[in-house]
Amino acid sequence: MPMQSFIVNGERVEVDVEDDVRVLWVLRDILGVKGPKYGCGINVCKACTSHVNGKAFNPCAVPVGDLAEDDEITTIEGLADTVEGDGLHPMQEAWLDRDVAQCGYCQPGQIMAAVALVRKAKEEGRQVTLGDIEGLRNICRCGTYTRIREAIEQGARAM
Repeated sequence: MPMQSFIVNGERVEVDVEDDVRVLWVLRDILGVKGPKYGCGINVCKACTSHVNGKAFNPCAVPVGDLAEDDEITTIEGLADTVEGDGLHPMQEAWLDRDVAQCGYCQPGQIMAAVALVRKAKEEGRQVTLGDIEGLRNICRCGTYTRIREAIEQGARAM
């Protein structure tokens, strides 16, 4: 099998796996990174949302062979390390402050999508709008969308 090499949460990893294996399976089953959740496997529910080079992506839909050696994947486990300080990322803090989680299954993907959204808006020199937030397509079966929106707005102000 081919050797794949890339960075996960700041650590270089090497895995011996075929090119067509989805990144989600490499993260969860080979590397033991359990934050990105398996929901649908077809890039619809967004429960696995993580970042590759700072941008949101869904590892259930990306073959590991598509990653370059210098690609850096950040999952919910590594999100706090992307900001200064010893605490949580501001978006994670907002999730706690707003008591968003119920079952919690979708929350890692929701948080990662929200952080990528805020970063993109800031790169464009603007604030996150309600339309931006409504454009996120992460599915929450518990229906905590009102609290999710509030947490994104709070987290965006703190980022």
